[in-house]
Amino acid sequence: MMKGICLRYAANETEAEDILQEAFIQAFKKLETYKGKGALGGWLRKITVNKALEQYRKNKSIRNLKEAFAKTDLQTMVDDSVFSQLEMEDLVVKIQQLPSGYRTIFNLYAIEGYTHVEISELMGVAVGTSKSQYSRARKMLADMILTEGENENLRLAYAKQ
Repeated sequence: MMKGICLRYAANETEAEDILQEAFIQAFKKLETYKGKGALGGWLRKITVNKALEQYRKNKSIRNLKEAFAKTDLQTMVDDSVFSQLEMEDLVVKIQQLPSGYRTIFNLYAIEGYTHVEISELMGVAVGTSKSQYSRARKMLADMILTEGENENLRLAYAKQ
């Protein structure tokens, strides 16, 4: 579970393993703070997400993120049926291909269940920035999926000739 979380936030498997290691270290250091009132998995998930966000902050300053997000303000609609065509492993690979800011906000909102208000507080960005980056991430993912599907259809068409 924890490695899956790390893979969704990291740019590659090596970075995911680094985040995972840091999360395990943090969990062991703070084990006495776990009171047993909630699920252990939920407690570990929160530590892992926080470590992934910490890594994100190390890799890219929030100022650069804000500048990149402010360049355009696109409103895009993406049909959810595009995403249902993929297996989870394939989706994780595509999420890893997103720019780090898009990837982080997509994971926090779509996978971890944070609200845009919570994301804005965690990331130090405006709520509108969180919403627009989530929308752009969905659009990029949909474009990746559709392009891959079109390429596969072309390959099959040529194979039949």
